[in-house]
Amino acid sequence: MNTEKFEIVAKTFQGLEDVLAEEIKSIGGENVEPGRRMVSFQGDKTLLYKANLACRTALRILKPIYKFEASNPDEVYEKMKTFPWETLLSPETTFSIDSVTYSDSFKHSKFVTYRAKDAIADYFMEKTGKRPSVRLNGAEIVLNLHISHMSCTLSLDSSGESLHKRGYRVGQTEAPINEVLAAGMILKTGWHGEKDLIDPMCGSGTILIEAALIATNTYPGIFRKNFAFERWKDFDEELFETLYNDDSHEREFTHRIYGSDISPRAIDIASQNIKSAGVAKYIDLKIMPFQRYETAPSQEGILITNPPYGERISSGDLLGLYETIGNRLKHVFKGYDAWIISYHKECFDKIGLKPSVKIDLMNGALECEYRKYEIFDGRYKEFKGEGRHLDKRGEYPRRTFSHTPSPYDKKKKYGGNRNDRPNRFDRSEKPNFNSENKPAKPKTFDRHDRFKPEGEKTEWIHGEEAFQKFVTFKQPSLKPSDHKTSRRKKDTDNQE
Repeated sequence: MNTEKFEIVAKTFQGLEDVLAEEIKSIGGENVEPGRRMVSFQGDKTLLYKANLACRTALRILKPIYKFEASNPDEVYEKMKTFPWETLLSPETTFSIDSVTYSDSFKHSKFVTYRAKDAIADYFMEKTGKRPSVRLNGAEIVLNLHISHMSCTLSLDSSGESLHKRGYRVGQTEAPINEVLAAGMILKTGWHGEKDLIDPMCGSGTILIEAALIATNTYPGIFRKNFAFERWKDFDEELFETLYNDDSHEREFTHRIYGSDISPRAIDIASQNIKSAGVAKYIDLKIMPFQRYETAPSQEGILITNPPYGERISSGDLLGLYETIGNRLKHVFKGYDAWIISYHKECFDKIGLKPSVKIDLMNGALECEYRKYEIFDGRYKEFKGEGRHLDKRGEYPRRTFSHTPSPYDKKKKYGGNRNDRPNRFDRSEKPNFNSENKPAKPKTFDRHDRFKPEGEKTEWIHGEEAFQKFVTFKQPSLKPSDHKTSRRKKDTDNQE
């Protein structure tokens, strides 16, 4: 077995670098160094495969293969031509390049991509008279070119599709939370299944599913049909089969996860996704608006939720919703830790509770805050008088678990044909959901591309511009007085 160590880079969302670093350390990463939206570390081929399978907060795993300096796209072209491309490609191999630039000298990442592509094509034309083909989707070799100022790093993308595309989602609501962000939010709280968890506005069930996978320590990558490294020349199929079928790290979860939503359609979609992920036996679902909660599902637990931010809802309704959230937390969820992610400070103010932790996170294009509320009886002075204090650390210490035998009876076998890879769970398992809301027949899984149909990248906007675009506050109508109406009518008559 090849145990040669090399540099690996895991990409993530801004704000999740610390939890990703902990994940990498837990699977054996060495020299772990968090950066901006990334974590670098060292490991061998086994760790590269395992990082793709196990890391919940990684978007993609890169293997740097070539570093050089360049001040313009033409220099990138010349330096790229010096790389021995026959070690990775052949004229019959398809490839794609994704370029990311943070430099005043490289203002157009697409032009950099074109020049890098030309360098590879010209390299083979000069040597063989043939050139490999570029394929935007499903390429055999996926390359990533990262440029910061004049420093250029060319990497092999071992993941292919973004790792947030787990493979269990069969349906979604209008604005589902990203799976990587959902997992990161849960890990930020320090919860690993020690108590019950509830999401009272669960939507399509992403937080519930990611929580169940964390509680059972089930790798999120087992649902995917393929990874880019499976198309590499040095792919070790036997090694990957061993890692894929190993469930010794999994553990039993003895608490419950609860989800609810005001929308019957959302609960229907959530039940399908939960069943697809094979975690239905851990999750209870029901149709219920948050306003209707009179009792908590258990005496103590943790609440994590992603409420609406204002899209398709008026200002009065939106602020009223957050006021209701604060009211229900105070009167129903005493003894809970409540974690809420939202976009606008005005919404948080309506909750009316003092947060003990504030964490900046990106939810899509929106700069959000993730706040923790410790719900207790009485006033804060009495709470403090008992010798208790609000959590100011922002995260819990890392927890360790003793692994109990896997709750799954039989080994899962990965066949050589990637398209025939079996599911790790028994899909006949009946989901636990409200009997008044039976799920529809599962839909065929549709892989959504990271790009729009026209091929354009999604527009990213931030701050007040994003708030103006995504949050619509209805303005009150101002009915003019009869006197003003009469004057306006008179003026109109004079004009005629």
